[in-house]
Amino acid sequence: MPKAASARLPKCPTARPTSGIQSVIALPHDGAWDSFKIAAMTEKTKAEHIVFFHPDLGIGGAERLIVDAAVGLQKRGHKVTIFTSHCDPQHCFDEARDGTLDVRVRGNSIVPATILSRFAILCAILRQIHLILQISLSSELSALNPTVFFADQLSAGLPLLQALHPTVRTLFYCHFPDLLLAKGRQKWYKALYRLPFDAWEEWSMSFAASIAVNSAFTKSIVTAQWPSLAASRDLSIIYPCVDVADKPAETTDDNTLTWQDTNIILSINRFEAKKNIDLAIRAFAGLPKHARSSVRLVLAGGYDPRISENVIYHQDLLLLAEGLGLKTATTKNLVTALRVPDDVEVLFLLSVPGGLKDALLRSARLLVYTPANEHFGIVPLEAMLVGTPVLAANTGGPLETVVDGVTGWLRDPEVVEDWTRVMDSVLHKMSAKELEKMGRKGRERVKAEFSEESMAERLEVLIGKMGAPPRSVRNAVVAVVVVALAVVLGPAFAVWNLCSSR
Repeated sequence: MPKAASARLPKCPTARPTSGIQSVIALPHDGAWDSFKIAAMTEKTKAEHIVFFHPDLGIGGAERLIVDAAVGLQKRGHKVTIFTSHCDPQHCFDEARDGTLDVRVRGNSIVPATILSRFAILCAILRQIHLILQISLSSELSALNPTVFFADQLSAGLPLLQALHPTVRTLFYCHFPDLLLAKGRQKWYKALYRLPFDAWEEWSMSFAASIAVNSAFTKSIVTAQWPSLAASRDLSIIYPCVDVADKPAETTDDNTLTWQDTNIILSINRFEAKKNIDLAIRAFAGLPKHARSSVRLVLAGGYDPRISENVIYHQDLLLLAEGLGLKTATTKNLVTALRVPDDVEVLFLLSVPGGLKDALLRSARLLVYTPANEHFGIVPLEAMLVGTPVLAANTGGPLETVVDGVTGWLRDPEVVEDWTRVMDSVLHKMSAKELEKMGRKGRERVKAEFSEESMAERLEVLIGKMGAPPRSVRNAVVAVVVVALAVVLGPAFAVWNLCSSR
C-alpha cells in the first residue's frame, strides 16, 4: 500500500488469525457459532432470490468473491441475479460469461467510469444510481421478486434501494473502507471534494440490515474508523474462498506452460502501485546472477488498458527491472508467452485467463505476495491449494491465511533482503521433501478453512438471521432527496474541482 494510503489507516490492534469455524464468522464467545447455526437451521432453509449489485465485474479479488458467493448460493438452491455497470466478456471470470450466472449490465449509458481519468468515486455513485433507477422504473427488478439485496464495494445506493424496495433485506459486504483508499488528500480541494463521499459512505452503510467484512484485519479497521457504526452492527467476518474440489488434470495447451528446466517465482496481482509488485523485482534482482540461472520471475495479473494506473505502473515496473539489469518481456496470451526467449528473466503476463493462471500456480516453485496491509488476499489461498509455498507480507490479511514456517513465510515488506533470502532458500537450499511437506500443509489448511461450500453456508446462515431493513421509509425518502441533489450538484462540483486543480 502506498505510504499516503498507509498513513490514513487508524491505529488498531494487530489482527490475529483464528482457527475453526469461528475464524470465518466472528461471534461473541466460544461455541456461539454452533448455537447460531443450529438456531438458523431448525426450520427448512428458505429459498431466496438474491440480487447482487457490483460496480464493475472485472478481474480482481472483490469480483472473485462476488462470483464465488453467487455460485455457492446458487448451488444451495437459491436464485441469483447480478447487476453491474460494466462487464467485459474479455476481462471477467469464466462464470460471468459462460452462462453459469445471470449477469446483467445496466446503468452504463449516461455516466462514464471516469471523467478525464478522474472523479472515479463520483462517477461510480452516479452509475450505481442510474442502474438502480433503470431497473426499478422499468420494473425489471420488481419482476425478479427479490428477497435479499447483496451489495459490495459501493454502499451509496442503499438508501435509494430501500426507498424503492422497502421490504427487501440488504446485506452489505465491506472489502475495505473506500475513504482509506482515496489518494491525493494532501491537496485541500481533494480533501474538500472527498468530505461528502466519506460521510455518505458510513451513513449509507447503516441502511444495510447486516454488514460483513472479509477479514479480522478489515474488521479492526472498520471498527476504528467508524466506531458508531460498529457499535450498532455485528460485523461478521466471512472470508473469501477458493474452489477446493479435486480437479482432473487438464489436457489443454495451458499445461504446456512449464518452461522446461526453468524455476518459476510467481507474482499474481493487479498492476496497481498499492500491490507493491516492485518488491518482487527488487528481491529477485538481489539474487546473485548465478543464483538466477534457469530462474524466471513471472509477474501476472489483472490489466485493463482503460485504466491509466495499470498502464503507467506496468511501464514503471519495466523500467525498474531493466534498470536493475534484468532482461524483460511482456505478453498477453499463451501463444506469445511460449515464444519468450530462454534468457528472459522477468516476464510480464497481462490479464491471464483462469486456465493459464492455474497452470502458472502449479508450475511455480514459490508464490510471492507483495501487498502490505492487504485486506485479505485470495491468491495465497489459490497457491497453497495446489501445494505451492507462499512468501507474503507480514501485515493484513496474510496473517490470517499463511502460517509462517508451515505453509510459507511472512516477511517485512520494507526489508527487501529478507525476501531475497527466502527466494534463495527455496531455489537452492530446501530439499524437495521439505517443499513437498510445506505444500501438503498448505493444501490441508485451505481445504479445512476456506472452501466455497463453507463460505456459501455461512452466508446462507447470515442471510437467514437478517432482520427487517433498519431504516424507516421516511428516512429513505430523505435519502432519495439527497441522491437527487447529488445527481444535480455532483457534476457541477466535479467541474469546479477540476478547475481548482489547474
